[in-house]
Amino acid sequence: MLEYQIVHDIPGRMRIRYGRYRFSRNKALALHFALCKWDMVESADVNERTGSILFTYSVDQRDALIDKINSLDIPHFDDTLYEKLIKENKYLIDHRDINDQYIGKFTGIIVRRYASKWFLPLPIRNILTIYHTIQYVKEGLDSLVHKRIDVPVLDATSISVSLLSGQWNTARNIMFLLNISSLLEDYTKKTTSLQLKETLSVNIDKVWVLEEGKEKQIPTTHLQKEDIVVVQTGSMVPVDGEVMNGEAMINESSFTGEPLSKMVKQGSSVFAGTVVEEGKIYIKVRNLQLESRINKIVDMIDTNESLKAGIQSGAEHLADAIVPYSFVAFFGLLLATRSLTRASSVLLVDYSCAIKLSTSISIISAMQEAGRHSVMVKGGKYLEAMDQADTIVFDKTGTLTNAQPFVQKVTPLGNYTREEVLRIAACLEEHFPHSVANAIVKQASLEQLHHEEEHAEVKYIIAHGIATIYRDQRAVIGSDHFVFEDEHIAKTEEIETLINNLQSEGASSLIFLAIGGELAGIISIYDPLKPEAKETIMNLRSSGFKNIIMLTGDSENAAKHIAEELNIDGYLAGVLPEDKANYVKKLKDEGHTVVMVGDGVNDTPALSCADVSISLQDSSDIARELADVTLTSSSLEEIVVFKQLSALLMRRIKRNYTRIVTLNTGLILLGMFGILPASTTSLIHNGSTFIFAISSSTSLLEN
Repeated sequence: MLEYQIVHDIPGRMRIRYGRYRFSRNKALALHFALCKWDMVESADVNERTGSILFTYSVDQRDALIDKINSLDIPHFDDTLYEKLIKENKYLIDHRDINDQYIGKFTGIIVRRYASKWFLPLPIRNILTIYHTIQYVKEGLDSLVHKRIDVPVLDATSISVSLLSGQWNTARNIMFLLNISSLLEDYTKKTTSLQLKETLSVNIDKVWVLEEGKEKQIPTTHLQKEDIVVVQTGSMVPVDGEVMNGEAMINESSFTGEPLSKMVKQGSSVFAGTVVEEGKIYIKVRNLQLESRINKIVDMIDTNESLKAGIQSGAEHLADAIVPYSFVAFFGLLLATRSLTRASSVLLVDYSCAIKLSTSISIISAMQEAGRHSVMVKGGKYLEAMDQADTIVFDKTGTLTNAQPFVQKVTPLGNYTREEVLRIAACLEEHFPHSVANAIVKQASLEQLHHEEEHAEVKYIIAHGIATIYRDQRAVIGSDHFVFEDEHIAKTEEIETLINNLQSEGASSLIFLAIGGELAGIISIYDPLKPEAKETIMNLRSSGFKNIIMLTGDSENAAKHIAEELNIDGYLAGVLPEDKANYVKKLKDEGHTVVMVGDGVNDTPALSCADVSISLQDSSDIARELADVTLTSSSLEEIVVFKQLSALLMRRIKRNYTRIVTLNTGLILLGMFGILPASTTSLIHNGSTFIFAISSSTSLLEN
């Protein structure tokens, strides 16, 4: 057994060390996956360089963790068992590569700085200083050539003025701190971008292909260009390509935000990440997953200006806008005092660097922290919008409820028996499984009501129901709107009374089966609320939401019952997808900043309209791709965390503004009046900029 030492031990967190390079990189990755499976372990970070493992674990299970560690035989640990898992988790490897790369860069900057200070003679150090200054001067001149007076101009001028006034050490300090700050910002952006890419990329393990006239399933990694991929109703398109055969309705909202489906047929182009709502198509592969259009969009996320928070873009513009005033103050003070040293204090101390850097890092770090709390945010502007939001709109089924409904009651009508109604309904619904359909099929199975296919091809009408031919008669099953309004099935007073009675018994929704133009039966469905729903609504209200609203296709009675149970401010019942979108638009027109939370295809129009759209872990592919924010857990409580995080982020940014302006104004005044030399004010300024950057990357929720 390999011996270890406990080098860090506080409740819930322990680091053990075996010694440097006691296991390989592959073994470290395999250990990560193996240790995370231990019951008491929440996370495990394995570092092969230091030979250490950092455990985050359940506080009350320390002894159990120690027992597991003692039984861990690292020399004989078989990492080959995890080769496939490591290969599939390439983002974990990429993250480790980024860490290694930036640790090397950071170490290099520190070593070069102090090695030259301690071992190089002064003349050589000065030559190196001039050499490094040239790069900053080039960047400053480039800005001037393009008629910009911005931060690079200010950096170049402050370094040059320091050298001209004989303050060589000050110039070196400025460049050292600028390098460290730039490295920190770059690292934070890359790691957050990587985390976002991992969430948004199309990750499909297996695909169906057509080979020699037969459909077979193969691993996605085996897919080649020119292969024929088969995609049908409810599935995501895994590649970019051309439709060779078949027809389908494709939802491209993951690209366009447009909720309306698009018909594709032979010759049409389709893209990875889109979803087949209805139909079946055969696609010739043009681009594989890593080359796909959606992956290219993912690559642009961290550079796309439209995804930046307004306050971030404002800070960057403000940083550059302040620079000309710094030069006006410099020349004014130079004329008034005739002292280059005192005048340079204005150049060596400015507001722009700290404001720009701290704001950018604050937002990126907040996105990263949100990811650790199962909230994946696709752009900084959604954090800002969430903080400003005063209205949140929920879809009901699958969002506020478990989306695990069950059959509460089956009411036969006409000449049909209860068993016939349930059997026929299950026979139709099994072709298009969703939560309500699954409940009906499951109930039929529990009652051992086996059925045979006695109908023609079924047609799924999105957000309405199913239609087919059953024993030479048209059969439909679905919502009140579909059966009575679209299909014109007669709704007599007797049926109206029956519906009211079923709703008063607590049915969440009613499914109607009609055969041959007459109602054959009604199935009452009950969908229980999520356990955390009531507390989440209460916490959202206390966190700043003034209006909490529920939209549902359910009946008025069912919707009212849920709204009262959750203490929701308002609700709309019996709504269609376009009704949800129109309602969100109406709220925005009234001046509200609106958050929409939904999980299904029928929620996509409303998700497209909201200021911030949120989908859940179990949402449809379309909803997840379209949403601005995706919860990687099924718990509604993460929405409260997101709201709190957004509020804390905006508070941090505003607090940073105040502190930066106060500190740097003080330093400028001390330099102008000659109380502090320019070298000291510069050192304090650059040091404080670095401190602001570091503090902006700390956790918001745990502080």
